[in-house]
Amino acid sequence: MKESAEGRVPRAEGGGTSRYAPPREPRVLVLGIGNILWADEGFGVRCVETMAAAYRFGPHVTLLDGGTQGIYLVDQVREADVLVVFDAVDYGLPAGTLKRVEGDAVPKFMGAKKMSLHQTGFQEVLAMADLLGDYPKQLLLIGVQPVALEDFGGSLRPEVKARIGPAIELALEYLAQLGVVPLSDAASGPLVADLSPTTPHPALDLAAYESGRPSPELACRIGDERLLSRLATAESGN
Repeated sequence: MKESAEGRVPRAEGGGTSRYAPPREPRVLVLGIGNILWADEGFGVRCVETMAAAYRFGPHVTLLDGGTQGIYLVDQVREADVLVVFDAVDYGLPAGTLKRVEGDAVPKFMGAKKMSLHQTGFQEVLAMADLLGDYPKQLLLIGVQPVALEDFGGSLRPEVKARIGPAIELALEYLAQLGVVPLSDAASGPLVADLSPTTPHPALDLAAYESGRPSPELACRIGDERLLSRLATAESGN
């Protein structure tokens, strides 16, 4: 403990010896990005949804459904000391392959083969956080090689859905190495997720989403049929 200019240990009000505040716990953001409306694009969001339903963490850990918000996630990223990202990533590997990337390689890898606009946006999020001097000290990307993307209203393919559990285990192992572990009451088994603006609403639960999907005859699989018909009409008139 440093001494004051007079050579005495500083004292707190009331006569007690002042003490340094204990170091705060690292602020952790577990982020799922992607679009659940486009098949395997929803992998990241489904990972966060499943993790939020099964585990509880202290107040310094946030589980966030980032969806396709892109640049609007910059404030949350700037506040994080540790950032874990779940996403569907084109690694050029066999479909359903799970791969982790750490540190400086994360933004470079996400930009190598873009599959959707949200990946470009998240690259910008990381670049802006770095520019503002608030880049996460620890960064982990847990990605899966998608099977299918062009399936509007579709859900995760079996090969990708099967990787949700292993992806969460990778995240838990990584966080444990940093001293971040779930609360003890979560060890007894899955819990019902709290209604929170940071995680998916129960109405978007994977099982409910899959069971409520109309048949191909009633719902176009490659986009909004109304818009597609307008585009076709416009193109035929040119």
